[in-house]
Amino acid sequence: MKLVVQIPCLDEATTLPLVLATIPREVPGFDVVEILVVDDGSTDGTADVARDLGVHHVLRHTRTMGLARSFRDGVDHALAHGADVVVNTDGDNQYPSEMIPELVAPIVAGEADIVVGDRQTATIEHFSGFKKRMQRFGSRVVSAAAHADLPDAASGFRAYSRASLLRLNVVTQFSYTMETIIQAGNKHLRIASVPVTTNAKTRESRLFSNIWQHMGRSGRAIVRSFIMFRPHLVFLTLAGVFFVAGAIPAVRFLVYFAQGEGDGHVQSLVFAAAMLVGALLCLALLVIADLQRTNRTLIEDSLERLKRIEYGRDA
Repeated sequence: MKLVVQIPCLDEATTLPLVLATIPREVPGFDVVEILVVDDGSTDGTADVARDLGVHHVLRHTRTMGLARSFRDGVDHALAHGADVVVNTDGDNQYPSEMIPELVAPIVAGEADIVVGDRQTATIEHFSGFKKRMQRFGSRVVSAAAHADLPDAASGFRAYSRASLLRLNVVTQFSYTMETIIQAGNKHLRIASVPVTTNAKTRESRLFSNIWQHMGRSGRAIVRSFIMFRPHLVFLTLAGVFFVAGAIPAVRFLVYFAQGEGDGHVQSLVFAAAMLVGALLCLALLVIADLQRTNRTLIEDSLERLKRIEYGRDA
């Protein structure tokens, strides 16, 4: 069994040595532990630091491609080199790398396909009260979409089995964290959570400039995943809202019309017609989304077969 610990980095020459120093070189259940650094266009010599410290694999983007692309490229490289489990951690030393054995234990035991490190965000001192509430709310939304119970869905400290990575596809350009969890839940992969601690903050996040940008991008990723995997819930809910919004003024108009006072309430009829048209459009979009979901499922099945051929052996 081979474990690959991948570290996406962007200008982490200062903190990368701290991360590498705490990664265990021996993990129960694995014969080989290798480290992969994905340098996302750093300008401070991060890739050189990684090589000097003996990292087994170093990938480098010539320009910054984003966290999602770095994750995807790292996973492709790890699978191509025979990884049975891939652990993802960050180059800013946020996560406790020494807890990797605890993180991968459920996969080694055959109890999970994906394990997420729960940072216990309520206890993180540098998180504001508002950020803690938003993290909790976001995790609940993602958990509902994935049919799972994850207290920290945004955590980037994760372990993936080879079989799960062959089935997951990252399409977002922002962050893979929400998308892969929702995908995994809807593909009936087993997702577990392990409580972990966090290290002292070393820098501000480079993934977003402020909490509002993070919320906006995460929200778009969640909505996109909902539409991809649960279009019936999205469009039937919208159709129901439009129908109710149209039915109420329609009934109101009919009551006045029956009393011979319909001429003064035509606006209710116009509004009702507009809302009912909206409901019909939602149903039409549902049909299209459902057809696309079927097509996407067939394409993903073909892609999984292609990955198995490309990476040289079965999961």
